[in-house]
This record gives sequence, C-alpha cells and structure tokens, in this order.
Amino acid sequence: MKVNRSAYYAYVSRRTYQASSLKTSCAASVKECFWFHRRRYGTRRIAAELKIGRFTVRNVLRRENLRAIQAKSFKPQTTDSKHGLPVCANLLQNGANQPKGCGEVLVGDITYLHLADGSFGYLACLQDKFTRRIVGWKVAERMTAQLVIDVFNQARRRGLIGKGAIIHTDQGSQYVAVEYRRLLFINGFRQSMSRRGNCYDNAQAESFFSRFKAELVENGIFESVEDARSEVFSYIEGYYNRIRLHSGLNYQSPLEFEKQLKLKKLNDSALEVQRF
Repeated sequence: MKVNRSAYYAYVSRRTYQASSLKTSCAASVKECFWFHRRRYGTRRIAAELKIGRFTVRNVLRRENLRAIQAKSFKPQTTDSKHGLPVCANLLQNGANQPKGCGEVLVGDITYLHLADGSFGYLACLQDKFTRRIVGWKVAERMTAQLVIDVFNQARRRGLIGKGAIIHTDQGSQYVAVEYRRLLFINGFRQSMSRRGNCYDNAQAESFFSRFKAELVENGIFESVEDARSEVFSYIEGYYNRIRLHSGLNYQSPLEFEKQLKLKKLNDSALEVQRF
C-alpha cells in the first residue's frame, strides 16, 4: 500500500483518540447508571440497560472501586401458624397452576420494618407472580387482618386481579381470618397457602422482601410509620414497578413487560382478524 508515513501516523493517532474517547464515554455511562440506581444494579443489569458487555462493566466498577448492594442470602423465615384455624391447600405445589398471563396468580406476604423509636411498622404486599408487579401494598402500625384486606382491595380496585385468580400466601393468622377468607370466597377467588413451616412454597414473595430490604433499607431504620410509607411508595411505585430490570422478565421492568404483553395480544388479535 502506497501510503506516506505522516498519513499513516495521523490515521493511527485518530483511531487511538477515538478508542480512548469511546472508553471514557463508556466508563461515564456505567458510573452514571450505577449511581442512578443507587448501587442497586450489578454487572448484569447495567450491561443489559446499556447494552454493553459485562466484562466492560466489571472492569469499570473494579477500577472505580464501586460495589453494588448485595441482598442477604435467603434464610427460611416462617410465620407463626399455630392458630388452630383451618387452612387451604397449596394450589401451586409441584408446579401446578403456573400463570400464563397477568392477574392469574398473586402471592402475598407481610414483613416488619424497624422504626427509630424501637417499635415496628408492617408492610403487606400482593405481587403478580407472572409479571413480578407489586399490585397492592400497605404500611401500617399493626399486623391485622384488615391490613391484608386493604392490600387485596387496592389491587382489585386497580383492576389487576383476574377473574377466578389464585391468591397464594403463607398460613399466617391474617390470611386465615374469617373476614379475609370470606372476601376471597364471595368474589370468586381461589385461596392457596404454603405448607406449614415451608417458606419456600412462597419463595417469590420472600425474595421480594429480601431485595426490598437490601435495596431500600440496607440495614437502616425508618423515622416513623409515615416516613416508611413515603419511602415504600417511592420505591415500589416509582422504581420497582416502573424502572427496575428483572432478569426473569428478560431484563424489563414489570410495567414494560406488561406493555409488551398487551402489544403482543393486540398484534395476535389483528392477525386473527386478517385470517377471516
């Protein structure tokens, strides 16, 4: 190739500069993503959001000494179910009745929240098993049957529980309360419960709380129930449902996943109409 020396070195210099600029830009994007998600994203989710390789992300985080929040290892925690009241069978046991769409199966649970005065608040949630969306939640000062009733009614008012849906929880006294069971029965919903002492039967709900406590609380405490309610609203409605990528949803947020499901359903309906 007849290329003079100055032209060649100019070309090499230009390529080196472009590569360096690209590397700097990539590092900046990784750091911006890391801090935007408040240390909640590791290499997999950052790589998925930025559409770059995990090796690149890992190098940037290591070079900048950035480390994502790690959820604690899952530890079995069972609800005291020594209440002597009748319980329901596990309708999800051995992979039965797995959902194929929104609102078919919902899982619920309750967790405690540490408060600054040494007392506790309580968070009850209801989550769509298929889309991972938190469809109903409430923070209260007491852990009563009314707490889980309010959560269920919130999800139903939003239209996020399908007809004849399965509502799966543990055997906690709130979920076996007559008022709660009557509410499900008269509205045509099927109640399902984990086996006694087997928290893995409700692993998805347990997993959400583990992630919630790591990403929002991170071993901290809330000033009051009102403070907890505000922070939980911001996390669930503003971040978890709308923004946070889930590996089980092909790295989409629950709301984005639901949107894609609706688009697919519309497209399938349009194709069906065209056939006729």
